[in-house]
Amino acid sequence: MAAHRVHVDLPRRLIVIGFGCVGQGLLPLLLRHVGMAPGAITIVSADEAGRQIAAEYGIRFITRALLPDNYRQVLDPLVGRGDFVLNVSVDVASVALIRYAREKGALYLDTSIEPWPGGYSNPAVPAAARTNYALREEALALRKGQSASPTAVLTHGANPGLVSHFVKRALLNVAAATGLAASPRETREGWADLSGSLDVRTIHIAERDTQVSTLRKQTNEFVNTWSVDGFISEAQQPCELGWGSHERHFPYDGMRHQTGSQAAIYLIRPGCATRVRTWTPRAGPFHGFAITHGESISIADYLTLRRGGEVIYRPTVHYAYHPCDDALLSAHEFCGRNYVRQEKKRILMDEISPGGIDELGVLLAGHSKNAYWYGSQLSVDDARRLAPHNSATTLQVTSAALAGMIWAIENPKRGVIEPDEMDFERVLEICTPYLGPLVGVYTDWTPLAGRARLFPEDIDPSDPWQFRNVRVS
Repeated sequence: MAAHRVHVDLPRRLIVIGFGCVGQGLLPLLLRHVGMAPGAITIVSADEAGRQIAAEYGIRFITRALLPDNYRQVLDPLVGRGDFVLNVSVDVASVALIRYAREKGALYLDTSIEPWPGGYSNPAVPAAARTNYALREEALALRKGQSASPTAVLTHGANPGLVSHFVKRALLNVAAATGLAASPRETREGWADLSGSLDVRTIHIAERDTQVSTLRKQTNEFVNTWSVDGFISEAQQPCELGWGSHERHFPYDGMRHQTGSQAAIYLIRPGCATRVRTWTPRAGPFHGFAITHGESISIADYLTLRRGGEVIYRPTVHYAYHPCDDALLSAHEFCGRNYVRQEKKRILMDEISPGGIDELGVLLAGHSKNAYWYGSQLSVDDARRLAPHNSATTLQVTSAALAGMIWAIENPKRGVIEPDEMDFERVLEICTPYLGPLVGVYTDWTPLAGRARLFPEDIDPSDPWQFRNVRVS
Protein backbone atom coordinates (compact mmCIF):
# COMPACT_ATOMS: atom_id res chain seq x y z
CA MET A 1 0.00 0.00 0.00
CA ALA A 2 2.98 2.35 0.45
CA ALA A 3 3.20 2.74 -3.34
CA HIS A 4 -0.15 4.51 -3.50
CA ARG A 5 -0.54 8.25 -3.07
CA VAL A 6 -1.99 9.37 0.25
CA HIS A 7 -4.19 12.32 -0.70
CA VAL A 8 -5.15 13.48 2.78
CA ASP A 9 -4.86 12.55 6.46
CA LEU A 10 -7.84 11.87 8.71
CA PRO A 11 -6.56 12.61 12.21
CA ARG A 12 -9.69 11.34 13.94
CA ARG A 13 -11.89 8.25 13.53
CA LEU A 14 -13.84 6.79 10.62
CA ILE A 15 -17.20 5.14 11.28
CA VAL A 16 -18.50 3.09 8.34
CA ILE A 17 -22.25 2.41 8.37
CA GLY A 18 -23.03 -0.69 6.31
CA PHE A 19 -20.56 -3.15 4.83
CA GLY A 20 -22.03 -4.70 1.72
CA CYS A 21 -20.20 -4.91 -1.60
CA VAL A 22 -19.55 -1.15 -1.71
CA GLY A 23 -18.16 -0.97 1.81
CA GLN A 24 -16.00 -4.03 1.23
CA GLY A 25 -14.59 -2.64 -2.01
CA LEU A 26 -14.08 0.83 -0.57
CA LEU A 27 -12.08 -0.25 2.49
CA PRO A 28 -8.77 -1.06 0.71
CA LEU A 29 -9.00 2.22 -1.24
CA LEU A 30 -9.43 4.20 1.95
CA LEU A 31 -6.42 2.53 3.54
CA ARG A 32 -4.37 3.32 0.43
CA HIS A 33 -5.28 6.95 -0.05
CA VAL A 34 -6.40 8.36 3.32
CA GLY A 35 -3.80 8.62 6.04
CA MET A 36 -5.20 6.76 9.06
CA ALA A 37 -4.50 3.61 11.05
CA PRO A 38 -6.80 0.58 10.78
CA GLY A 39 -7.45 0.94 14.51
CA ALA A 40 -9.18 4.27 13.84
CA ILE A 41 -11.89 2.58 11.75
CA THR A 42 -15.09 0.99 13.05
CA ILE A 43 -17.64 -0.76 10.86
CA VAL A 44 -21.27 -0.94 12.02
CA SER A 45 -23.26 -3.42 9.93
CA ALA A 46 -26.72 -4.93 10.16
CA ASP A 47 -25.35 -8.39 9.34
CA GLU A 48 -22.17 -10.44 9.22
CA ALA A 49 -21.46 -9.89 5.52
CA GLY A 50 -17.87 -8.79 5.08
CA ARG A 51 -16.67 -9.54 8.60
CA GLN A 52 -13.85 -11.69 7.23
CA ILE A 53 -12.68 -8.85 4.94
CA ALA A 54 -12.72 -6.42 7.87
CA ALA A 55 -10.63 -8.88 9.89
CA GLU A 56 -8.18 -9.15 6.98
CA TYR A 57 -7.37 -5.46 7.45
CA GLY A 58 -7.57 -5.43 11.25
CA ILE A 59 -10.79 -3.40 11.37
CA ARG A 60 -13.21 -3.40 14.30
CA PHE A 61 -16.59 -4.84 13.23
CA ILE A 62 -19.86 -4.34 15.14
CA THR A 63 -22.98 -6.24 14.08
CA ARG A 64 -25.94 -4.03 14.93
CA ALA A 65 -28.82 -2.85 12.78
CA LEU A 66 -29.35 0.91 13.14
CA LEU A 67 -33.01 1.80 13.67
CA PRO A 68 -34.85 5.02 14.56
CA ASP A 69 -34.97 4.10 18.25
CA ASN A 70 -31.36 2.92 18.72
CA TYR A 71 -28.98 4.63 16.28
CA ARG A 72 -27.94 7.32 18.74
CA GLN A 73 -27.29 4.79 21.47
CA VAL A 74 -25.16 2.66 19.13
CA LEU A 75 -23.20 5.56 17.63
CA ASP A 76 -22.67 7.77 20.69
CA PRO A 77 -19.57 5.86 21.90
CA LEU A 78 -18.13 5.90 18.38
CA VAL A 79 -18.67 9.39 16.95
CA GLY A 80 -17.12 12.64 18.12
CA ARG A 81 -15.90 16.01 16.84
CA GLY A 82 -13.68 15.72 13.78
CA ASP A 83 -14.69 12.12 13.01
CA PHE A 84 -16.09 10.98 9.67
CA VAL A 85 -19.41 9.12 9.28
CA LEU A 86 -19.38 7.19 6.00
CA ASN A 87 -22.85 5.86 5.19
CA VAL A 88 -22.85 3.07 2.58
CA SER A 89 -25.87 1.28 4.01
CA VAL A 90 -29.46 0.68 2.97
CA ASP A 91 -32.46 1.32 5.23
CA VAL A 92 -30.63 3.82 7.47
CA ALA A 93 -32.07 7.31 7.09
CA SER A 94 -29.54 9.73 5.66
CA VAL A 95 -31.28 12.82 7.06
CA ALA A 96 -31.17 11.39 10.58
CA LEU A 97 -27.45 10.60 10.26
CA ILE A 98 -26.64 14.02 8.78
CA ARG A 99 -28.36 15.73 11.69
CA TYR A 100 -26.55 13.45 14.12
CA ALA A 101 -23.14 14.00 12.51
CA ARG A 102 -23.68 17.77 12.58
CA GLU A 103 -24.53 17.67 16.28
CA LYS A 104 -21.34 15.71 16.91
CA GLY A 105 -19.19 17.96 14.73
CA ALA A 106 -18.42 15.06 12.33
CA LEU A 107 -18.10 14.96 8.55
CA TYR A 108 -20.51 12.83 6.52
CA LEU A 109 -20.90 11.18 3.11
CA ASP A 110 -23.46 8.83 1.60
CA THR A 111 -23.88 7.25 -1.83
CA SER A 112 -27.66 7.69 -1.91
CA ILE A 113 -30.24 9.43 0.25
CA GLU A 114 -31.82 6.58 2.16
CA PRO A 115 -35.03 6.48 4.23
CA TRP A 116 -35.73 4.22 7.19
CA PRO A 117 -37.07 0.72 6.30
CA GLY A 118 -40.29 0.85 4.31
CA GLY A 119 -39.70 4.35 3.01
CA TYR A 120 -39.44 3.12 -0.58
CA SER A 121 -42.14 0.48 -0.61
CA ASN A 122 -44.88 1.30 1.92
CA PRO A 123 -48.13 1.44 -0.14
CA ALA A 124 -49.69 3.64 2.56
CA VAL A 125 -47.20 6.38 1.64
CA PRO A 126 -48.23 8.48 -1.41
CA ALA A 127 -46.11 7.96 -4.52
CA ALA A 128 -44.80 11.54 -4.43
CA ALA A 129 -43.42 10.97 -0.93
CA ARG A 130 -41.60 7.80 -2.07
CA THR A 131 -39.58 9.65 -4.72
CA ASN A 132 -35.94 10.68 -4.66
CA TYR A 133 -37.26 14.20 -5.26
CA ALA A 134 -38.93 14.14 -1.83
CA LEU A 135 -35.85 12.63 -0.16
CA ARG A 136 -33.61 15.27 -1.75
CA GLU A 137 -35.87 18.14 -0.68
CA GLU A 138 -35.80 16.84 2.89
CA ALA A 139 -32.00 16.62 2.85
CA LEU A 140 -31.54 20.06 1.27
CA ALA A 141 -33.82 21.56 3.93
CA LEU A 142 -31.00 20.84 6.39
CA ARG A 143 -29.09 23.73 4.79
CA LYS A 144 -31.14 26.23 6.74
CA GLY A 145 -28.94 27.62 9.47
CA GLN A 146 -25.94 25.51 8.43
CA SER A 147 -23.40 28.35 8.44
CA ALA A 148 -19.91 26.80 8.58
CA SER A 149 -21.34 23.43 9.63
CA PRO A 150 -19.40 20.20 8.96
CA THR A 151 -19.45 19.05 5.35
CA ALA A 152 -22.12 16.47 4.53
CA VAL A 153 -21.74 15.15 0.97
CA LEU A 154 -24.96 13.77 -0.51
CA THR A 155 -25.13 10.91 -3.03
CA HIS A 156 -21.48 10.57 -4.03
CA GLY A 157 -21.13 7.14 -5.57
CA ALA A 158 -20.85 6.45 -9.30
CA ASN A 159 -24.38 7.51 -10.09
CA PRO A 160 -25.44 9.59 -8.44
CA GLY A 161 -22.08 11.25 -7.87
CA LEU A 162 -19.34 10.63 -10.40
CA VAL A 163 -21.65 11.22 -13.37
CA SER A 164 -22.22 14.85 -12.32
CA HIS A 165 -18.50 15.42 -12.81
CA PHE A 166 -18.63 13.60 -16.15
CA VAL A 167 -21.33 16.08 -17.23
CA LYS A 168 -19.05 19.06 -16.60
CA ARG A 169 -16.15 17.46 -18.46
CA ALA A 170 -18.47 16.56 -21.33
CA LEU A 171 -19.88 20.10 -21.53
CA LEU A 172 -16.36 21.51 -21.83
CA ASN A 173 -15.44 18.93 -24.48
CA VAL A 174 -18.50 19.73 -26.59
CA ALA A 175 -17.88 23.45 -26.15
CA ALA A 176 -14.32 23.07 -27.41
CA ALA A 177 -15.48 21.01 -30.38
CA THR A 178 -18.08 23.62 -31.35
CA GLY A 179 -15.94 26.72 -30.91
CA LEU A 180 -17.30 28.01 -27.61
CA ALA A 181 -15.06 29.11 -24.75
CA ALA A 182 -14.11 25.87 -23.00
CA SER A 183 -12.81 27.01 -19.62
CA PRO A 184 -14.51 25.69 -16.45
CA ARG A 185 -17.33 27.89 -15.15
CA GLU A 186 -17.07 29.38 -11.69
CA THR A 187 -20.76 29.33 -10.78
CA ARG A 188 -23.87 27.22 -11.11
CA GLU A 189 -25.33 29.84 -13.44
CA GLY A 190 -22.21 29.69 -15.57
CA TRP A 191 -22.53 25.93 -16.11
CA ALA A 192 -26.26 26.27 -16.85
CA ASP A 193 -25.52 29.05 -19.34
CA LEU A 194 -22.91 26.87 -21.05
CA SER A 195 -25.32 23.92 -21.32
CA GLY A 196 -28.07 26.19 -22.63
CA SER A 197 -25.75 27.91 -25.12
CA LEU A 198 -24.81 24.48 -26.49
CA ASP A 199 -28.51 23.57 -26.70
CA VAL A 200 -28.05 20.36 -24.75
CA ARG A 201 -31.63 19.14 -24.63
CA THR A 202 -31.26 15.86 -22.82
CA ILE A 203 -28.69 14.08 -20.68
CA HIS A 204 -28.91 10.32 -20.33
CA ILE A 205 -26.96 8.58 -17.61
CA ALA A 206 -26.34 5.73 -20.04
CA GLU A 207 -25.00 2.48 -18.58
CA ARG A 208 -24.55 -1.00 -20.04
CA ASP A 209 -23.14 -3.74 -17.80
CA THR A 210 -21.89 -6.82 -19.71
CA GLN A 211 -20.37 -8.74 -16.78
CA VAL A 212 -21.47 -12.35 -16.57
CA SER A 213 -20.87 -15.44 -14.47
CA THR A 214 -20.87 -19.09 -15.48
CA LEU A 215 -23.14 -19.64 -12.46
CA ARG A 216 -26.31 -18.27 -13.99
CA LYS A 217 -29.36 -16.89 -12.25
CA GLN A 218 -31.69 -19.47 -10.75
CA THR A 219 -35.47 -19.29 -10.38
CA ASN A 220 -36.57 -17.21 -7.36
CA GLU A 221 -33.13 -15.56 -7.12
CA PHE A 222 -32.11 -11.94 -7.66
CA VAL A 223 -28.58 -11.64 -9.03
CA ASN A 224 -26.69 -8.37 -9.46
CA THR A 225 -23.18 -6.90 -9.72
CA TRP A 226 -23.90 -4.49 -6.85
CA SER A 227 -26.35 -4.31 -3.94
CA VAL A 228 -29.43 -6.41 -4.57
CA ASP A 229 -31.32 -4.61 -1.80
CA GLY A 230 -30.32 -1.24 -3.26
CA PHE A 231 -31.38 -2.16 -6.78
CA ILE A 232 -34.73 -3.56 -5.65
CA SER A 233 -35.41 -0.48 -3.52
CA GLU A 234 -34.88 2.01 -6.34
CA ALA A 235 -36.46 -0.24 -8.98
CA GLN A 236 -39.84 -0.12 -7.23
CA GLN A 237 -39.81 3.64 -6.63
CA PRO A 238 -41.73 5.80 -9.10
CA CYS A 239 -39.83 6.53 -12.32
CA GLU A 240 -38.33 10.05 -12.09
CA LEU A 241 -36.68 12.40 -14.53
CA GLY A 242 -35.53 15.99 -14.68
CA TRP A 243 -38.04 17.68 -17.01
CA GLY A 244 -36.56 19.82 -19.77
CA SER A 245 -37.75 23.19 -21.03
CA HIS A 246 -37.81 21.87 -24.62
CA GLU A 247 -40.38 19.16 -23.89
CA ARG A 248 -43.74 19.54 -25.68
CA HIS A 249 -45.50 16.30 -24.68
CA PHE A 250 -46.18 15.77 -20.99
CA PRO A 251 -46.36 12.03 -20.21
CA TYR A 252 -49.90 10.64 -19.87
CA ASP A 253 -48.88 9.10 -16.53
CA GLY A 254 -46.69 12.00 -15.43
CA MET A 255 -47.12 13.97 -12.23
CA ARG A 256 -45.65 17.29 -11.09
CA HIS A 257 -44.53 17.98 -7.55
CA GLN A 258 -46.35 20.64 -5.57
CA THR A 259 -43.35 21.96 -3.66
CA GLY A 260 -39.62 22.38 -4.09
CA SER A 261 -37.50 23.17 -7.12
CA GLN A 262 -39.96 21.78 -9.72
CA ALA A 263 -36.92 20.53 -11.67
CA ALA A 264 -38.29 16.99 -12.01
CA ILE A 265 -41.46 15.00 -12.57
CA TYR A 266 -42.42 11.43 -11.73
CA LEU A 267 -44.53 8.77 -13.37
CA ILE A 268 -47.24 6.71 -11.73
CA ARG A 269 -45.29 3.55 -12.47
CA PRO A 270 -42.02 2.09 -11.16
CA GLY A 271 -38.69 2.63 -12.85
CA CYS A 272 -38.22 -1.09 -13.47
CA ALA A 273 -41.42 -1.04 -15.58
CA THR A 274 -40.32 2.00 -17.63
CA ARG A 275 -37.83 1.68 -20.47
CA VAL A 276 -36.02 4.30 -22.51
CA ARG A 277 -33.84 4.33 -25.63
CA THR A 278 -30.21 5.31 -25.28
CA TRP A 279 -26.71 4.72 -26.69
CA THR A 280 -23.18 3.95 -25.50
CA PRO A 281 -20.05 3.55 -27.67
CA ARG A 282 -19.45 -0.16 -27.05
CA ALA A 283 -23.06 -1.33 -26.84
CA GLY A 284 -24.59 0.95 -29.47
CA PRO A 285 -28.34 1.60 -29.14
CA PHE A 286 -30.27 -0.28 -26.46
CA HIS A 287 -33.28 -0.12 -24.15
CA GLY A 288 -32.58 0.68 -20.52
CA PHE A 289 -34.62 1.01 -17.34
CA ALA A 290 -35.53 4.58 -16.37
CA ILE A 291 -34.68 3.80 -12.75
CA THR A 292 -35.00 6.75 -10.41
CA HIS A 293 -31.68 8.24 -9.29
CA GLY A 294 -30.76 11.41 -7.46
CA GLU A 295 -28.63 12.74 -10.32
CA SER A 296 -31.68 12.95 -12.60
CA ILE A 297 -32.98 15.66 -10.30
CA SER A 298 -29.80 17.37 -9.10
CA ILE A 299 -28.23 17.75 -12.56
CA ALA A 300 -31.47 19.09 -14.03
CA ASP A 301 -31.83 21.52 -11.14
CA TYR A 302 -28.18 22.60 -11.32
CA LEU A 303 -28.39 23.32 -15.06
CA THR A 304 -31.65 25.31 -14.85
CA LEU A 305 -31.60 28.94 -16.07
CA ARG A 306 -34.29 31.32 -14.82
CA ARG A 307 -35.23 34.82 -15.86
CA GLY A 308 -37.61 36.73 -13.65
CA GLY A 309 -38.51 33.53 -11.85
CA GLU A 310 -39.41 31.73 -15.10
CA VAL A 311 -37.45 28.73 -16.36
CA ILE A 312 -35.90 29.58 -19.73
CA TYR A 313 -33.67 26.52 -20.00
CA ARG A 314 -33.38 23.10 -18.44
CA PRO A 315 -32.32 19.75 -19.95
CA THR A 316 -34.28 16.55 -19.50
CA VAL A 317 -32.15 14.20 -17.39
CA HIS A 318 -32.72 10.55 -16.58
CA TYR A 319 -30.99 7.25 -15.97
CA ALA A 320 -31.00 4.63 -18.74
CA TYR A 321 -29.73 1.40 -17.19
CA HIS A 322 -29.15 -1.96 -18.81
CA PRO A 323 -27.82 -4.09 -15.93
CA CYS A 324 -25.87 -7.29 -16.40
CA ASP A 325 -27.89 -10.00 -18.14
CA ASP A 326 -28.68 -11.96 -14.99
CA ALA A 327 -29.81 -8.79 -13.20
CA LEU A 328 -32.04 -8.04 -16.18
CA LEU A 329 -33.62 -11.50 -15.84
CA SER A 330 -33.92 -10.93 -12.09
CA ALA A 331 -35.72 -7.62 -12.63
CA HIS A 332 -38.04 -9.27 -15.16
CA GLU A 333 -38.93 -11.96 -12.63
CA PHE A 334 -39.34 -9.32 -9.89
CA CYS A 335 -41.82 -7.37 -12.03
CA GLY A 336 -43.67 -10.59 -12.84
CA ARG A 337 -44.07 -11.20 -9.11
CA ASN A 338 -45.76 -7.78 -8.89
CA TYR A 339 -42.72 -6.28 -7.14
CA VAL A 340 -42.43 -8.93 -4.43
CA ARG A 341 -38.73 -9.66 -4.02
CA GLN A 342 -37.29 -13.10 -4.60
CA GLU A 343 -36.41 -15.25 -1.61
CA LYS A 344 -32.75 -15.64 -2.62
CA LYS A 345 -30.19 -13.02 -3.62
CA ARG A 346 -26.60 -13.13 -4.84
CA ILE A 347 -24.03 -10.46 -5.64
CA LEU A 348 -21.64 -11.40 -8.44
CA MET A 349 -18.02 -10.80 -7.52
CA ASP A 350 -15.29 -13.48 -7.65
CA GLU A 351 -17.34 -15.70 -9.96
CA ILE A 352 -17.60 -13.04 -12.72
CA SER A 353 -16.01 -14.37 -15.90
CA PRO A 354 -13.20 -12.40 -17.57
CA GLY A 355 -14.03 -9.95 -20.32
CA GLY A 356 -17.15 -8.10 -19.19
CA ILE A 357 -17.24 -4.34 -18.70
CA ASP A 358 -19.41 -1.72 -17.05
CA GLU A 359 -19.77 1.09 -19.57
CA LEU A 360 -21.03 4.05 -17.53
CA GLY A 361 -21.23 7.59 -18.82
CA VAL A 362 -23.34 10.58 -19.79
CA LEU A 363 -24.93 11.11 -23.20
CA LEU A 364 -25.38 14.82 -23.92
CA ALA A 365 -27.73 15.27 -26.87
CA GLY A 366 -29.47 17.93 -28.94
CA HIS A 367 -26.44 20.16 -29.59
CA SER A 368 -24.98 20.99 -32.99
CA LYS A 369 -22.92 17.78 -33.08
CA ASN A 370 -26.04 15.72 -32.20
CA ALA A 371 -24.90 13.58 -29.25
CA TYR A 372 -21.73 13.01 -27.23
CA TRP A 373 -21.07 10.22 -24.72
CA TYR A 374 -18.36 10.62 -22.09
CA GLY A 375 -17.56 8.07 -19.43
CA SER A 376 -15.81 4.98 -18.10
CA GLN A 377 -15.36 1.66 -19.89
CA LEU A 378 -14.02 -0.33 -16.96
CA SER A 379 -13.53 -4.07 -17.40
CA VAL A 380 -13.78 -6.61 -14.62
CA ASP A 381 -10.22 -7.68 -15.45
CA ASP A 382 -8.90 -4.14 -14.89
CA ALA A 383 -10.99 -3.76 -11.75
CA ARG A 384 -9.44 -6.88 -10.23
CA ARG A 385 -5.96 -5.68 -11.15
CA LEU A 386 -6.57 -2.22 -9.67
CA ALA A 387 -8.20 -3.05 -6.33
CA PRO A 388 -9.22 -6.12 -4.29
CA HIS A 389 -12.81 -6.97 -3.44
CA ASN A 390 -14.21 -5.08 -6.46
CA SER A 391 -16.01 -5.75 -9.71
CA ALA A 392 -16.13 -3.22 -12.53
CA THR A 393 -19.44 -1.91 -11.19
CA THR A 394 -18.38 -1.55 -7.56
CA LEU A 395 -15.03 0.08 -8.39
CA GLN A 396 -16.78 2.88 -10.24
CA VAL A 397 -18.78 3.45 -7.05
CA THR A 398 -16.01 2.97 -4.49
CA SER A 399 -13.47 5.19 -6.26
CA ALA A 400 -16.08 7.97 -6.41
CA ALA A 401 -16.96 7.55 -2.73
CA LEU A 402 -13.23 7.71 -1.93
CA ALA A 403 -12.91 10.95 -3.92
CA GLY A 404 -15.95 12.46 -2.23
CA MET A 405 -14.58 11.62 1.19
CA ILE A 406 -11.19 13.16 0.37
CA TRP A 407 -12.88 16.29 -0.94
CA ALA A 408 -14.94 16.58 2.26
CA ILE A 409 -11.83 16.32 4.45
CA GLU A 410 -10.17 19.00 2.31
CA ASN A 411 -13.32 21.18 2.53
CA PRO A 412 -14.60 20.51 6.05
CA LYS A 413 -17.02 23.44 6.53
CA ARG A 414 -19.26 23.35 3.46
CA GLY A 415 -22.44 22.02 5.09
CA VAL A 416 -24.84 19.90 3.04
CA ILE A 417 -23.53 19.71 -0.52
CA GLU A 418 -24.33 17.84 -3.73
CA PRO A 419 -21.87 16.44 -6.28
CA ASP A 420 -22.79 19.11 -8.82
CA GLU A 421 -21.48 21.79 -6.44
CA MET A 422 -18.06 20.22 -5.89
CA ASP A 423 -14.76 20.68 -7.73
CA PHE A 424 -15.14 18.23 -10.62
CA GLU A 425 -11.48 18.36 -11.59
CA ARG A 426 -10.32 17.37 -8.10
CA VAL A 427 -12.79 14.49 -7.94
CA LEU A 428 -11.80 13.17 -11.37
CA GLU A 429 -8.12 13.45 -10.47
CA ILE A 430 -8.67 11.01 -7.61
CA CYS A 431 -11.05 8.67 -9.46
CA THR A 432 -9.41 8.42 -12.87
CA PRO A 433 -6.75 5.80 -11.98
CA TYR A 434 -9.59 3.41 -11.09
CA LEU A 435 -11.98 4.01 -14.00
CA GLY A 436 -10.29 2.22 -16.89
CA PRO A 437 -10.49 3.96 -20.27
CA LEU A 438 -12.24 7.34 -20.05
CA VAL A 439 -13.55 8.06 -23.53
CA GLY A 440 -15.58 10.70 -25.32
CA VAL A 441 -17.41 9.67 -28.52
CA TYR A 442 -19.75 11.57 -30.85
CA THR A 443 -22.60 9.73 -32.55
CA ASP A 444 -25.25 10.46 -35.16
CA TRP A 445 -27.68 8.06 -33.43
CA THR A 446 -31.02 9.46 -32.31
CA PRO A 447 -34.02 7.71 -30.72
CA LEU A 448 -35.79 8.03 -34.08
CA ALA A 449 -33.28 5.75 -35.83
CA GLY A 450 -35.13 2.87 -37.51
CA ARG A 451 -38.47 3.80 -35.99
CA ALA A 452 -41.83 3.04 -37.62
CA ARG A 453 -40.13 0.61 -40.03
CA LEU A 454 -42.14 -2.45 -39.08
CA PHE A 455 -45.07 -0.88 -37.23
CA PRO A 456 -46.52 2.63 -36.91
CA GLU A 457 -45.32 4.53 -33.85
CA ASP A 458 -46.41 7.65 -31.99
CA ILE A 459 -43.30 9.81 -32.52
CA ASP A 460 -42.46 13.49 -32.95
CA PRO A 461 -40.15 13.67 -35.97
CA SER A 462 -39.65 17.44 -35.56
CA ASP A 463 -37.35 16.93 -32.54
CA PRO A 464 -35.61 13.59 -31.97
CA TRP A 465 -34.82 14.44 -28.36
CA GLN A 466 -38.37 14.74 -27.08
CA PHE A 467 -38.91 12.32 -24.18
CA ARG A 468 -41.90 11.04 -26.16
CA ASN A 469 -39.40 9.65 -28.69
CA VAL A 470 -36.95 8.37 -26.08
CA ARG A 471 -39.49 6.44 -24.05
CA VAL A 472 -40.31 2.87 -25.05
CA SER A 473 -44.10 2.58 -25.27
